[in-house]
Amino acid sequence: MFRYAAAVDLQKQVDLQKRTEPHPAELRASDADRDRIADILREALAAGRLSADEHAERVEGVLAAKTVGELEVFIRDLPAAHGRTPPHAAAPSRPTAGAIPMDPDENVVAVFSSAVRKGRWRAGRRIHAYAIFGSVEIDLSEALFEYQQVVIKAISVFGNVEVRVPENVSLRGMGGGVLGNFEVDTLDSGEPEAPVVYVDGWAVLGNIEARPKRGKIVSDILDRVHAKLDRSLRKHLDR
Repeated sequence: MFRYAAAVDLQKQVDLQKRTEPHPAELRASDADRDRIADILREALAAGRLSADEHAERVEGVLAAKTVGELEVFIRDLPAAHGRTPPHAAAPSRPTAGAIPMDPDENVVAVFSSAVRKGRWRAGRRIHAYAIFGSVEIDLSEALFEYQQVVIKAISVFGNVEVRVPENVSLRGMGGGVLGNFEVDTLDSGEPEAPVVYVDGWAVLGNIEARPKRGKIVSDILDRVHAKLDRSLRKHLDR
C-alpha cells in the first residue's frame, strides 16, 4: 500500500512538472536565435523567394519577437524551416536566345604555334579559339566573369584546344569531333548566381577538351549575391 501511494505521488509530481515546464516554442528567444532566422530570410531574398518588402517586414518582426515560437512564424513557409533545401535547377544545355552576340569579344589563334589566355582577365560573352596545327589554352580559373553566360567557340584542325574553368561554375559542351576528340566534362554549380560556360565547336583530326581546374573557384559569386541583396534593400529604403 505504501509503495502504491509513493508511486502515485511520484506520478503527480511528474505531471505537475510537465504542466509547469514551458513548451520549447514559449522559451525566450536569444540573439543567436534571431540571427539564425535572419540568415534564412536573407537567403530566401537572394533566391527570389521573398520580395524586398516581404523581407524587410519579416526582419522587423524578427527583431521584435520575444519567443522562439514567434520567430518560427516568419520562416514557416520557407523550405529551410523544414530542414529541406530545394534542388538547384541545372544549367540549360544551351545559352539563352539572344544573350550571346554573334561576333566574338576576343579571338585566340594559334597557327603552327601556341596561344595562352590565363591569369586575372575579364571573360567576354563570346570567345573564339582556333588551333590550326597549333595549341590554344584558355584558363578561366582566375578570370573575372562579367556575364553569367560565356560561350567559347573552338575550332581545332590537327591542333589542340584546352579549356579550364573554376570548380564552382557550370560547364556544358555543344560540339563534336570529326576523326578527332571533343570532350567536355559536364559540371553543375550549386550556386544560382554562378556563371555557365558553354564550349562549342569541332575537332577535325584534333582535340578539344574542357574540364574544371581543381581547387579553383570564382570567389566573387558570394559577393554578387550580397550585392544583389544590398541593391534590393536600397531600393526598398529609397521608396
